[in-house]
Amino acid sequence: MIREAKPAIDYARVFSQAIDRLHAEGRYRVFIDILRNKGAFPNARCFAGHNGPKPITVWCSNDYLAMGQHPKVIAAMEEALHDVGAGSGGTRNIGGNTHYHVDLEHELADLHGKEAALLFTSGYVSNEATLSTIAKLLPGCIIFSDELNHASMIAGIRNSGCEKRVFRHNDLAHLEELLAAEEEGVPKLIAFESVYSMDGDVAPIHAICDLADKYNALTYLDEVHAVGMYGTRGGGISERDECASRLTIVEGTLGKAFGVMGGYIATDRTIVDVIRSYAPGFIFTTSLSPVLVAGALASVRHLKGSCEERDGQQAAAARLKAMFDAAGLPVMDSTTHIVPLMVGDPVKAKKISDILLAEYGVYVQPINYPTVPRGTERLRFTPGPAHDEAMMRDLTAALCEIWGRLELRLAA
Repeated sequence: MIREAKPAIDYARVFSQAIDRLHAEGRYRVFIDILRNKGAFPNARCFAGHNGPKPITVWCSNDYLAMGQHPKVIAAMEEALHDVGAGSGGTRNIGGNTHYHVDLEHELADLHGKEAALLFTSGYVSNEATLSTIAKLLPGCIIFSDELNHASMIAGIRNSGCEKRVFRHNDLAHLEELLAAEEEGVPKLIAFESVYSMDGDVAPIHAICDLADKYNALTYLDEVHAVGMYGTRGGGISERDECASRLTIVEGTLGKAFGVMGGYIATDRTIVDVIRSYAPGFIFTTSLSPVLVAGALASVRHLKGSCEERDGQQAAAARLKAMFDAAGLPVMDSTTHIVPLMVGDPVKAKKISDILLAEYGVYVQPINYPTVPRGTERLRFTPGPAHDEAMMRDLTAALCEIWGRLELRLAA
């Protein structure tokens, strides 16, 4: 029997169609070509769409406290570079534990009141590696996951191969309903975040820990948008609310408020030993450059003793929210340092962002699906301690002009 030859697959066409779909939906992502000005954040230079660098103001950086520009951080990185060189030499098993790594893990464990900590190359990797590994080591484990958890947590849960139960965002009654439906002897882990970065709301950590105690569940808290930002030493919402000791694992990042790069977990010594011994995402990855670790170490140590940056950032966020509200702009209700402005349409969100950059020298990235649900597209502002009142007045005036130009609805 002669089989009829099938036409060859046009691979290029398949990939082009995938990109075309993103353009049609208004959610194709464009990465800005930018250089920040050392020591002058939020001032930066943009290289896209014109000849030579254009001065701009950055309004959406996750370097919330501008610690990536701090003299102590830069000096520590320069000293490490000249002391030990650029790279780590490989995985920690092969290249060894650079002493900077050892010191930083001690500082992070102390920050969260835990026995030990473990560094990863990013917050994404720390979530994926830890959640997937710990669940695999608990036969029959069920993970209870907040519906708004970050993609890295979702990936870790998926890669664990265990069963999951998704509870409605911050809905304690729904979480308890799901916990109560499972057998008592089944291993359980509740995974959630402290600050949800797209809405700016906060999890009821104590209440979730109460449910964990009641149903004998482990707890996993992602504090990436809170470490450095809250608590007297920057330990996050769990420090501020005095509940860190109740949590099994606290996960954080070094790439946001601490201003450098990397992720970590803080927990007891046995769990750290388990993750470093079993997690492929840790074992087989070149460790962070000691230059980066030295900078993060300086940042963590500084923010443990200084509230100036945190206080300045909180004051800036409150001021910008008040200005947006007074102008009738649809600022979303946020109890944290995040200032989200609802647009509700991906094409219009991108258009506003483009106008701000091209005409006003303002950089804020539109937030579209799948980062947020369809129909809730927004602009997400993260004012820092160096965003002054004049910058905020100019930004608010620009947004009001664009809102009118595009015939968008103002808040009632």
